[in-house]
Amino acid sequence: MSRTARDKTKFTLTNLSVRRETSLLLFTLAVILGVTLHSPRFLSWGNFHSIFLDSAIVAIASIGQMMVVMTGGIDLSVGSGLALSGMLVGLIYKAGIALNPYLALLLGGLIGLGLGSINGVLVVNGKIPPIIATLGTMSIYRGLIFLASDGQWVSAHEMPSSFIHLARGTILGIPNLLFIAGLFYLIFYFFLSHSKTGREVYAVGGNLEAAKVAGINTDKINRIVYSVTGLLYGLCGVLWVSRFASAQPDTATGFEFSTVTAIVLGGVSVAGGTGQVTGVLLGALLISIIENALNVTQTNPFWKLAIQGIVILVAVSMDGIVRRRQGTKVVREEQL
Repeated sequence: MSRTARDKTKFTLTNLSVRRETSLLLFTLAVILGVTLHSPRFLSWGNFHSIFLDSAIVAIASIGQMMVVMTGGIDLSVGSGLALSGMLVGLIYKAGIALNPYLALLLGGLIGLGLGSINGVLVVNGKIPPIIATLGTMSIYRGLIFLASDGQWVSAHEMPSSFIHLARGTILGIPNLLFIAGLFYLIFYFFLSHSKTGREVYAVGGNLEAAKVAGINTDKINRIVYSVTGLLYGLCGVLWVSRFASAQPDTATGFEFSTVTAIVLGGVSVAGGTGQVTGVLLGALLISIIENALNVTQTNPFWKLAIQGIVILVAVSMDGIVRRRQGTKVVREEQL
């Protein structure tokens, strides 16, 4: 493909991302309006405060999932890794160790970093397909939670109030969780858009062989994205335990599908190579709104899984249709 064609493709995909994010925002507003007409209490500040806090955790974990999918992989161990990180920190408090809340957050991140690094080694060095490698570690990490906790909970009375305040407190009137999510948004927005490594993440997902020819260490990039994903879900594990003031063996079961749904809705291509952090944040917000709406309207909980699956299928199908049309358009313009 010529340089002109590549520039056209880049310009087209940029416009596509903007249009997708605008459409996603409008659809989110439409969902809010529809649910409010059915149940006015949905629009209360207290309810939306809860939605924002829930979406913050989904958004942080989804940023990592986004980078993995952008390189052509997937991480199914997100929920289990999150739960294991949170449980291990919770067990430290249960043992009576007075750990500073911010050190607890750091420790959770380091635990997650280790778990994510294992995934990276299995995928890169073990040559195991990402979906198989992370499916295996998903079960292993979940099993380790039960072994470490002996199947028991860590309850609120076993945690210091300072730790619970970590996720429930505010900074200048802004909930800590929203502040942390915003901080990670800025970090990864600039990382992916303006750093050499960030651009290499896009390149690896866009065309693996071309990235190798261009001299990019693709193995290093893959190890980085899995490790960073682990770091993020490790942090989320601690924030989750702090927010809900409990650590349970079945915490975040199925959470990996929430992250996949969020990134697909946010415009991240399952084929790799494209994605924006802004879209992922909007996708995480929409997922949290839908889940909350189902609770407010007292919808049968079994419908939650069905609706989530339908959303993923529709979003992936629409993404494929749009990209095929855009690809055809670029080819025609190149021929002209």
